[in-house]
Amino acid sequence: MSSVDTTIQLISANEIDGEVCSTDLAEGPWVFDLLAEPGYGPGSSMHDEIPAETPRQGEIPAEYREASDEELDARIFAAKETLGDRVVVLGHFYQRDEVVRYADFVGDSFQLANAARSKPQAEAIVFCGVHFMAETADILARPDQAVILPNLAAGCSMADMADIDSVAECWEQLEALYGTEPDADGRVPVIPVTYMNSSAALKGFCGEHGGIVCTSSNAATVLEWAFERGQRVLFFPDQHLGRNTAKAMGVPVELMPLWNPRKPLGGNEARELEDARVILWHGFCSVHKRFTVGQIEKARAEFPGVQVLVHPECPMPVVDAADAAGSTDFIGKAIAAATEPTTFAIGTEINMVNRLAAQYPQHRIFCLDPVICPCSTMYRIHPAYLAWVLEGLVRGETINRIRVADDVAVPARVALERMLAARPGGPTERVIGD
Repeated sequence: MSSVDTTIQLISANEIDGEVCSTDLAEGPWVFDLLAEPGYGPGSSMHDEIPAETPRQGEIPAEYREASDEELDARIFAAKETLGDRVVVLGHFYQRDEVVRYADFVGDSFQLANAARSKPQAEAIVFCGVHFMAETADILARPDQAVILPNLAAGCSMADMADIDSVAECWEQLEALYGTEPDADGRVPVIPVTYMNSSAALKGFCGEHGGIVCTSSNAATVLEWAFERGQRVLFFPDQHLGRNTAKAMGVPVELMPLWNPRKPLGGNEARELEDARVILWHGFCSVHKRFTVGQIEKARAEFPGVQVLVHPECPMPVVDAADAAGSTDFIGKAIAAATEPTTFAIGTEINMVNRLAAQYPQHRIFCLDPVICPCSTMYRIHPAYLAWVLEGLVRGETINRIRVADDVAVPARVALERMLAARPGGPTERVIGD
């Protein structure tokens, strides 16, 4: 089976039939590094508003932009062999196959947060993911370990939907409404919970305010942790993960108001907030927002008995219409556990779906969205950037190091350590939609 990148190239050249959400996906990502107006790049987040201060990637040397796939392959493997245990390469599930093949660890953000700590002898951690993941690795790494992001423009539009100033303003309004005194059971009025897909500053905010970080793997466990300590939860930045997880735990949807940071009290009445159990930030993932109930209905009509598995970042109606919802790790394990040939329709990023289809040829596995539209920011990592930073390490040069200042890293580490202690198990991977 062809990789997603190869398929995009063939469709763009009119050599095969298919549809992509942007013909610009056929270009090398370095084309978008130098545009006058910053953007997330082609793909699912291409229409999302990007903050002006978002990190940008300068031009990489022509020898990497112009190198053939075969040359990049040889150079990457040679650099890794030279560096040996001095470097560890981490690859997220959503990375293109052409990058994942060089990773020492492949996983979701929860798994990679742990993997980053499992190689204490490594002098450098090269994180083939996005900016908030590299920040997290730097927070958890030793001070003398360098964390490198091959392309600084690999950000996350969801993470950018909640900034520290907006969250701090929200918190002030909630404190004015609720006060700060705990109830008779010792639970404070509200506990902040930030999704892993957020800046280090927001993780630090949670650490300073008695809160915690979660991933899609341990969101239910984290919410249980938070409800033991608080009367309510402020959940940011992804409204859908928060809503789907809390609903599966029995929290009524009407007790989960949405907070719009551009409006006083988030656009809510005081009574709605007083009755709330979970206050959801107005954020979302543009990859998972593409999936619809109509796509599920079409899959069921065409393939009777199809098993529909979706990520909990999908909108609630999609999760409700699916057979099950869970993290990327959950989806992979569900397919691995199928003993008979099965048809699976998957609602998550296309690179992972394509890789699962190649890994399990006994099953029919396809993406719910027929239009090929990868994560814009994961797409910004390319073997050319990986070769560039690895050969820099060989020369003794550290390129694109991600550093989190101590005043942010210390409280963020508190929130992350709470997350890492909230291990998946029991209710963490809930089947949603049964």
